[in-house]
Amino acid sequence: MGGPNLEVFKFGFYIMFPIGIMYYFGTNLDSKFSVDGFWPSKEQSNKIPTEPEDIRAELERLRRRRLERRATRLAEETRSQQDMAGDGA
Repeated sequence: MGGPNLEVFKFGFYIMFPIGIMYYFGTNLDSKFSVDGFWPSKEQSNKIPTEPEDIRAELERLRRRRLERRATRLAEETRSQQDMAGDGA
């Protein structure tokens, strides 16, 4: 149908298209696809405690935080129940 020239063109296209795409996306990645501030700095990242006393202190901090949130949630629930009881009467 198309002849040998068409077959050579198709073969060249099938080979060169993926190579061209890989070349375009594979070179100068820092300048093409960089986003400033995407990754957190070392100061912003989480620091995992390794010493036993640091671990205990971190667990205590998390426990206090959890209890504070629980107390706040319970206070809001009782306040909303009182509001609902007051509105219904």
